[in-house]
Amino acid sequence: MRIHHRRRGGQYHKKPEGPVYRANEQIIAPEVRVIDEEGGAIGIMPVPEAVALARERGYDLVEVFPKASPPVCKLLDFGQFKYQKEKEQRLQKAHAKKVDTKGIRLSVKMGTHDLDIRKRQAEGFLEDGDKIKIEIRLRGREKEHGEIAYQRIQEFIQHLSIKYTVGMEQAITRNQGNVSAIIARKS
Repeated sequence: MRIHHRRRGGQYHKKPEGPVYRANEQIIAPEVRVIDEEGGAIGIMPVPEAVALARERGYDLVEVFPKASPPVCKLLDFGQFKYQKEKEQRLQKAHAKKVDTKGIRLSVKMGTHDLDIRKRQAEGFLEDGDKIKIEIRLRGREKEHGEIAYQRIQEFIQHLSIKYTVGMEQAITRNQGNVSAIIARKS
């Protein structure tokens, strides 16, 4: 059976992760502002003339600021330039902190020891910079007294706000048998 090319995991439709730089004949503007390899301005010239100048000096003509009018191009080694930009992108990705949402489930009838354990867990999550979704599932007759769940969550948040400055990402809401809120540590 033939596998359709669109069902192969999207390998043909991947978008580039970073900015795309044009070099030499790929530059579509009629005129460009040219900067030499040391950073000095050469001036505005037509693309074929600028490409010839770059090749004469042993470099590539690379469009570094395509949104300028006219686009700014620099004489440099394109392979080395691409490698540097990819390296910078990898470093930025490595230093970026991904914020997760951790869940803590409470109960209306929860004892104080269990509640203390949940508070310690929540403090650890806030310490790591994660968001916390506090949730109480109401069962049976508890559904008639949802205000108790609201109070329990408010007390939990007040306890956490003693040690940390906590902000509400999502206010306390009731969705059928669940009462939940999302909080995060403010910097």
